[in-house]
Amino acid sequence: MKKMIQWVLAATLVCGASVFTSCTNDSSDNPVAPVEPDLNVAEMIIGKWIVAELNGQPCPTNLKTVVTFESPTKAYGSISDIYSMSWNEQTAADISINGNKVTILSEEDDHISHVLNVTVSSITDTDMVLSSDWTVFLDGEVVYHETYDQERWVRVTKDYGDDILGLWEGRSTDSEDSEFDDGENHRWEYLADGTFHYHQNVDGQWIQSDDVLSDYFVDGNLLCTRWKNAGEGQEEHREWWEIESIENGVMKWTALRMREDGTTYTATFEMTKQQ
Repeated sequence: MKKMIQWVLAATLVCGASVFTSCTNDSSDNPVAPVEPDLNVAEMIIGKWIVAELNGQPCPTNLKTVVTFESPTKAYGSISDIYSMSWNEQTAADISINGNKVTILSEEDDHISHVLNVTVSSITDTDMVLSSDWTVFLDGEVVYHETYDQERWVRVTKDYGDDILGLWEGRSTDSEDSEFDDGENHRWEYLADGTFHYHQNVDGQWIQSDDVLSDYFVDGNLLCTRWKNAGEGQEEHREWWEIESIENGVMKWTALRMREDGTTYTATFEMTKQQ
């Protein structure tokens, strides 16, 4: 509204100052709508993107999603969301692009569907700034809804889905605030079927945890995991990481975590590949 008032005021001053230009009643009665710039969204958006900022602040890793635009009509989205309990690994989505407005429609299963409406304000080879409106439906009824006035997405150029496979040993390198890590070495074996095995060292022997659920997926550099220990009353847990690098048998993770009071901290993890 403030920008519109400034625009009208500027137009009024121009009309009053010039004797060669007139402002007629017809033009004021039929104002011309501002023309949106042609951002070439349909072409520039092709590729893989991850959320980097929400309303000008760094996005906590637990809130990140990855979207891969295969064409102007087809995309794939990956998200592990604790609020809607969504667990989507490259779920297919239909895309509709009209100028700088993008609508993403996806079916998680026979009951849950997602609608994401995006308005792109700027886009380059590496960055995209947009506003978003996300709705989750359960059998046609809204079960979750959120909006952001401004998001910043960055293009993802690495995909560690194959590199993570195998047995790794390591620990948190900053475990002071870690919810699940004790600072000791543990082992994780990532399998090609999207499951993993967790091992603890007990009296010098590596013992595999008896979990009833142990899933993971990697999309680009985003690693999402969920697990549930065996036994009555156990709850499902989730953890998200961004893979910083996998080089020379060493894998490094990083994550921006948010405490209950809203403050944030950076967690890090490092592990080495086992033969």
